Amino acid sequence: QLQLVESGGGLVQPGGSLTLSCAASGFTLDYYSIGWFRQAPGKEREGISCISSNGGITHYVDSVVGRFTISRDNAKNTAYLQMNSLKPEDTAVYYCVADSTRCGKFTLWKYWGQGTQVTVSS
Repeated sequence: QLQLVESGGGLVQPGGSLTLSCAASGFTLDYYSIGWFRQAPGKEREGISCISSNGGITHYVDSVVGRFTISRDNAKNTAYLQMNSLKPEDTAVYYCVADSTRCGKFTLWKYWGQGTQVTVSS
């Protein structure tokens, strides 16, 4: 069974940091692009970042540029989202996604994790 499992979410104060992990099981991530989406209460889901299969290309939505960093460790079959300088508006459920095609704005992501909650509040 092909699965993506996110971890690392939680409650953090504004200005704090969190690192989300995305572990794959049932398949190897080596040939897959990885992305992160988030959905805040009452808002549409948005793609915030993605990384190519070899890690050489990354994309970020403007609202997280300079604060979030996407990375991957293919040897561990895991991807990460390092989130710094967190703001209350970053509060959302964060989802890891994967697809065998090139990552970008129009990627149709085939595999989705169940999500992990990130809450930024004092």
